[in-house]
Amino acid sequence: MADALLSPAVGGAMWLASGVALAASSRRLRAQGDDRLVPLMGVLGAFVFAAQMINFAIPATGSSGHLGGGLLLSILLGPHAALIVIASVLTVQALFFADGGLLALGANIFNLGVLPCFLAYPLVYKPLAGDGTSARRVGLAAGAAAVVGLQLGAAGVVLQTVASGISSLPFAAFLWLMLPIHLAIGIVEGLATAAIILFVRRARPDLLGVHGPAASTRGLSPRALLATLAAAAVLLGGVLSSFGSSQPDGLEWSIARASGDAAPALPDEGVHRLLAQVQARLSFLPDYGLPAVRASEPRADAARPAVDAGTSLAGLVGGAMTLAVVCGLALLLQRRRRRTGAG
Repeated sequence: MADALLSPAVGGAMWLASGVALAASSRRLRAQGDDRLVPLMGVLGAFVFAAQMINFAIPATGSSGHLGGGLLLSILLGPHAALIVIASVLTVQALFFADGGLLALGANIFNLGVLPCFLAYPLVYKPLAGDGTSARRVGLAAGAAAVVGLQLGAAGVVLQTVASGISSLPFAAFLWLMLPIHLAIGIVEGLATAAIILFVRRARPDLLGVHGPAASTRGLSPRALLATLAAAAVLLGGVLSSFGSSQPDGLEWSIARASGDAAPALPDEGVHRLLAQVQARLSFLPDYGLPAVRASEPRADAARPAVDAGTSLAGLVGGAMTLAVVCGLALLLQRRRRRTGAG
């Protein structure tokens, strides 16, 4: 979400709601005390950052979508660690790449993190996946929960936008555009999530809580899995990110059809103006590209697009920054746990 959709009151309320969820997750993660999660959290954060850069076209719609990642992280890390990771991804995107507004950051964390981590994961994925011994059930559960999580997030965007009352978007029209297009996006995300989860299940079944005969297949060592995920993040962010669809995403597409405008105008006053100025100063690779290049050389349509240096740089730098932020937060929580224990 962009700041132009939210009033300061709604944006502040969503910051509060997400902040409470993050504080509770931090306490739970600190109490859990599993140091082995730290490198996996960092690498998965870099992977999700890179994956979110790649928009895939939705056929016959003129729209596109990208991986959310909240459910994927919940399955592999648990919901509390997952929320911290997805919040880190979204914060890095907003601060340094001008992707999503600063006022809207709380809403984005809530829609892409809290809802899939604490509703779709426990209420849809866990009951459907069972004990994880059936690969078919795990795959179907991942796909179904991804769809539900994205539908919840899309509905959240509509409710938060309408409650703000600063745009002219009609509730019914906006909702009936957002839900179907995000259903299509959710199906693609569900397939991708299921594929990744089934790969990890085969490589490291213990990460999904699978033990006994169902985990007897020899897979990858922890280091090998981390190296594989890191290599995938580099490939996604450094190469494949240049080949994503340039069509508007599901939210932009819905806004354009509901209101006739590509995007609501950002209020040039008060909190909106202040946060826009802060974001402009902090974002050194806005829109995942070199500012001078994007301004002087707009991307031309071509039969075989080349890898864009600015986009590749953004993918690699953003992934590395996310890795550092997530690991730093996890290590800080570890340190606080040790101090508490020593006291």
